Amino acid sequence: MTFIFIFVQVLYIYMDSGSIKILIVDDEPNSTILLRKVLEKRGYLPDTDNDSRAALEKIRSGDHDIIISDLQMPEVSGSDLLKAKQEHTLFIMITGYGSIDSAVESMKLGAFDYIGKPFNLDEFILKFEKAVENIRLSRQVDDLKTLLDDTSSFSSIIGRNRKMLRVFEMIKNVSRSDANVLIEGQSGTGKELVARAIHNNSPRKEGPFIAINCSAIPDNLLESELFGHTKGAFTGAVDAQKGVFELAHGGTLLLDEIAEMPYVLQSKLLRVIETWEIKPLGSDKVRKVDVRLVSATNRNIREMIDEKKFREDLYYRVGTITINLPTLDERKDDIPLLANYFVKKISAKMGKSFSLKGDALEVLSKHRWKGNVRELENVIERALVSSETDMLGRHNFKFITGEDDVLSSTEMGGNMELRDLEKIHIRKVLEENGWNKLQTAKILGIDRKTLYKKIKEYDLE
Repeated sequence: MTFIFIFVQVLYIYMDSGSIKILIVDDEPNSTILLRKVLEKRGYLPDTDNDSRAALEKIRSGDHDIIISDLQMPEVSGSDLLKAKQEHTLFIMITGYGSIDSAVESMKLGAFDYIGKPFNLDEFILKFEKAVENIRLSRQVDDLKTLLDDTSSFSSIIGRNRKMLRVFEMIKNVSRSDANVLIEGQSGTGKELVARAIHNNSPRKEGPFIAINCSAIPDNLLESELFGHTKGAFTGAVDAQKGVFELAHGGTLLLDEIAEMPYVLQSKLLRVIETWEIKPLGSDKVRKVDVRLVSATNRNIREMIDEKKFREDLYYRVGTITINLPTLDERKDDIPLLANYFVKKISAKMGKSFSLKGDALEVLSKHRWKGNVRELENVIERALVSSETDMLGRHNFKFITGEDDVLSSTEMGGNMELRDLEKIHIRKVLEENGWNKLQTAKILGIDRKTLYKKIKEYDLE
């Protein structure tokens, strides 16, 4: 099953309003009647209860998607109902204007949102629909993940934006051939994921997928990494070693950040692409290789050609087909879907269950993502790791809103190891520069190779 088919399947899943289980609880019958009628006019079928004790039993035994409850009620309070809800259930608290502080406290305890009495129906509908959208996205992520797991070919590529649909269509088309592909896109847009998707949907999917980052390897070692070497070919070559072209034989080779390849080595790569023959360093024997070549870059290669930093003939060889990935800012409508996906992914890794409030999704949707999807995932993980509750709101993302511009006293605590402080500092500079490693290295006063080592050492990606 191709990904585009999977995606369209998921995109057009119809979620009937009646499939959302809603419970309205208030000891004032007029309130439950009013809210029920409002929701029924919008196609929903809510259950209501004026007895908070009976509602508590429903919540304990039922499987509700949304609970709307008054805060102040005799016998069993709204806070008690909030504590009894299931993890996935979204809770909207109703409060009088005199109890706003209590409502805010309820949100700290895990409520999705709150509304005041007397009701502003426009406000109620807006907040209710935000909760519905959150549920819709969560279900969409679940359905999408299930389908992706079944195919194992497009893991972690999530999107419903029009530009992403075009990317998915291109992946489907290019996967059928062996044509060389160049993937262009800013850092963090998912270039390696696309390369893996091309491989996993191609006739070569049973063969190896080998990826190499051309900028992370010292220039004097890159040729050996690409083509291999014999024993004694150079100082330190104590054993013969195959290069990535040989290792990828019968499969796909990704040359990531190909624009960083030294100019003198580009001519050798060009010859390999023309003949599909390699000669390891120190050897006179030519070896045939059968490789599907995919390259990736975050640089403007056309400008580099004008500057004589990249060979024009090589550019046309590696870019028989070019795929341009949009930035996250160009696909902001995907942010809620991506955010929910990462929450589920990271929650599973942590063995916990987290969810996002409406104001958190609002903050994430308004933020400028210089580091694109990778930055979003890192931001979500940082927020989840530091959260004391399972419902994350705006306050959990102070570090991107400007409300927490400096490292907190906790982060910079006196008992922290020097390496911990270094890790925090490197991560912060990376985030501030949109995960642009070249710019980050300049600011930190280190070379790019050292930065890559630090990123790997501290597991920052």
